[in-house]
Amino acid sequence: MSFNNSPERLSDGQLNALNALLDNVSNRQREDFGNINSQIKPDGTLITSCDRWSDKTIVKELSNIAAGEGVLSEEGSQIVPTSKAYWIVDPLDGTTNFAAGIPYWAISMARFINGKPETAFLDIPALKKRILAVRGKGVWINGKLLTAETRAASSSACVSLCSRSIRVLQQKPNKPFPGKIRLLGVASLNMVSVGIGQTVAALEATPKIWDLASAWLVLSELNCPIKWLDLDPSNLSPGKDLSAISFPVLIAGSEKELHRLLPWGKALIED
Repeated sequence: MSFNNSPERLSDGQLNALNALLDNVSNRQREDFGNINSQIKPDGTLITSCDRWSDKTIVKELSNIAAGEGVLSEEGSQIVPTSKAYWIVDPLDGTTNFAAGIPYWAISMARFINGKPETAFLDIPALKKRILAVRGKGVWINGKLLTAETRAASSSACVSLCSRSIRVLQQKPNKPFPGKIRLLGVASLNMVSVGIGQTVAALEATPKIWDLASAWLVLSELNCPIKWLDLDPSNLSPGKDLSAISFPVLIAGSEKELHRLLPWGKALIED
C-alpha cells in the first residue's frame, strides 16, 4: 500500500517501520495483559508500567522513523510541538480495561501536518486488528478498505457513551434516550465504532487530544458528521499545553442521527 505522492506523505519505508513498531508494542502489551498492576495518576486515571514502556518505545522510535517531527503523548510531553509535522500518541488507550483484565484497549498514533491529522494508526492488540487512515485516501482495517457504504449497511441501534457522559440520561428525564447504550471504556474506539458501523453515534464528554487524534481522521475519511460541543481542535497552537484541555464531541453516522442526538450533546455541555 503506497501513498507517497506528496512530499508531506510518509514514505513506504516509514509506513513499514511504523507497522513494525506497532507489532512490537502490541506484542508486549498482549504479554503483559493480565499480569500487571496499575497505579493512580494525579488526575485520577490509571497507569501501568506497560503504559510507560509503550510510550517510551513509541516516542524513541518515532524520532528515528520521522526525524525532526515532534511528539505529544499522554504519558510524555503534552505540549503541541512547534514542528510543521508532529505526532500525537496514546500508547495504551483503555488502561482501566487493560488493568482489570478486560481485553479491549488500543494503541493510537496520529501524524499531524499544520494542525490537522494526515495519517493515523489505531491498533487493537487483543483483537489483532489495525486501522490505518490517510487523509484523502481512505481507511483500512487489516488492509481491507472501509467506506461510508460499509457503515450505512449496518443495522446497529447502539450509541456509545463515555463514563462521564452518562449523566445526560438524567438531564432529560421526560425523554427516553434514543438508542441502546454501550460503554466500551476506550475513548478512541468509542468514537471509531461509529465509523465502522458498530454504533450509530458516540458522545464523549472529556476526550483529550490524544484520545481523539486518530479517531478524528478515521471519522473524517468515512464522512461521519462531527460536532465539537465546546472547543474545536482544528486550531491547535504550537507550544500550547493541552494537559488539562478537553474537546467534548458528538459523532454520528449521518446528519439525521446527529440531529437526533444533539439535545443530549447540548445537555452535557449545559451541565
